[in-house]
Amino acid sequence: MIQAPEIKNTISFSEAVEQTFPGILTEDALDFIKQLHLKFNDQRLELLKSREQQQAYFDQGNFPSFDPKTKHIRNSDWAIKDIPQDLQDRRVEITGPVDRKMVINALNSGAKVFMADFEDSNTPTWDNVMNGQQNMMDANHRTIYLKNDITGKEYKLNDNPAVLLVRPRGLHLNEKHVLVDGEEISGSLFDFGLYVFHNTHCLMERNTAPYFYLPKLEHFLEARWWNEVFNFAQNYLDVPVGTFKCTLLIETITASFQLNELIYELKDHIVGLNCGRWDYIFSYIKKFRNHKNFVVPNRDQVTMTTPFMAAYSNLVIQVCHKRGIHAMGGMAAQIPIKNDPEANAKALEKVRVDKEREAKNGHDGTWVAHPALVEVALKEFDKHMPAANQIDNKREDVLVSEADLVELPQGSITEAGIRKNINVGILYIEAWLRGNGAVALYHLMEDAATAEISRTQVWQWLHNEVTLEDGRTFNLDLFEELFNSELSKLLKSVDPTKIQETKFSEAIDLFKALIVQKDFEEFLTTRAYKLI
Repeated sequence: MIQAPEIKNTISFSEAVEQTFPGILTEDALDFIKQLHLKFNDQRLELLKSREQQQAYFDQGNFPSFDPKTKHIRNSDWAIKDIPQDLQDRRVEITGPVDRKMVINALNSGAKVFMADFEDSNTPTWDNVMNGQQNMMDANHRTIYLKNDITGKEYKLNDNPAVLLVRPRGLHLNEKHVLVDGEEISGSLFDFGLYVFHNTHCLMERNTAPYFYLPKLEHFLEARWWNEVFNFAQNYLDVPVGTFKCTLLIETITASFQLNELIYELKDHIVGLNCGRWDYIFSYIKKFRNHKNFVVPNRDQVTMTTPFMAAYSNLVIQVCHKRGIHAMGGMAAQIPIKNDPEANAKALEKVRVDKEREAKNGHDGTWVAHPALVEVALKEFDKHMPAANQIDNKREDVLVSEADLVELPQGSITEAGIRKNINVGILYIEAWLRGNGAVALYHLMEDAATAEISRTQVWQWLHNEVTLEDGRTFNLDLFEELFNSELSKLLKSVDPTKIQETKFSEAIDLFKALIVQKDFEEFLTTRAYKLI
């Protein structure tokens, strides 16, 4: 009997997929996704292996440095000259997940830009991801609409919505529900591919184009990978190279040593860099976690005025302006504090001061997490940045050394800091497992970055058995005591008749496992993804 030849390069769905969204996952769209996978996934996996090799180098006590092999890129004169008109003024950008109500409200918020997030503020359930793609299509076609069946309230776009940027998932995340020859595809390629396939020509008809935020790059070779992905997709869709534009999130410590190189690799497509504060702190702790006596204090004590954070922010501004692109500031995560005007006023003043500092330092715009903060941020940038941007402010006064970028922050480690990390970490993971990646906790809108810092700090403190401010040693016994105490408080706030409807059991187990295990987990979301 002659055996039929095996069919290669077949695309399939996981058994968990109940709806295949035929209006989005058309035959042509799936073929494009398959081509992206076949051409670029092996390179992606190699880049992830390089990250492991780099971590092994850091684990020996080494720090990153400015690469002498790319000195010519840093020292030569070149600049980006092709920023589209609708991206010239980005003074306030609002960010959030891709659910329908959020998309409409953010586009209507008065911010210049809305970053629609498939990454850190979006739990990548199949429905969240696919409905998000539909929401992107509807927003770009100006047909997006929502009616609340209970209140009758209607949501639709106003006449002057924000410019839409999309953040796909990072290189480390897979899309487990779509496979090519049984291999899970990249979440980055899936999110990016569907978006450009369905939206490129629609956007170009309105004299704009697909714009992106690219997260968590750690090396200029990863920027080169993205540039090649962009070029392939533009050729596939028969649009000019350079049509797509991107802003890189500088949210890893290694990226801050390669700012010029990252921009250079994407010179046909890049329009800015952004200071992703919380992920940057997470990366800083994570990369140097095995250095002796290199322990970071309570996260509340690490602010943008902390020396290594200030150095990073100022260097981003200087390099961006030298190369002719935007230097975007960081996130204000505050949300309105209802029924407490005094506390709300203090929170807004904190935001104002933060945005004033960014505008005066030379940032060309900033991020907010809630529409109520747009006006506060706008006022500060309008006051200190009357033009569309301040790229002409070259910040030649900035001198940042390798040592400045890794200077250990000073401060204390306290029982309160440990408890806060445990509390916030578990609460966030529980919400994430229920499908909500943007979580309001203690008057702040948190995404995965906060949970990453929380569990990473507790892991580092425990595995170094640090001495707390009160003189106690933070060992496994003390961790168990504080962990159980915080659990008791958390669970008292949950209706016992509804505890089965929550994901606390899974969240508690996951958080504890991430803390006590010897080997550090690079991203909690890769572990948590298996539970949704």
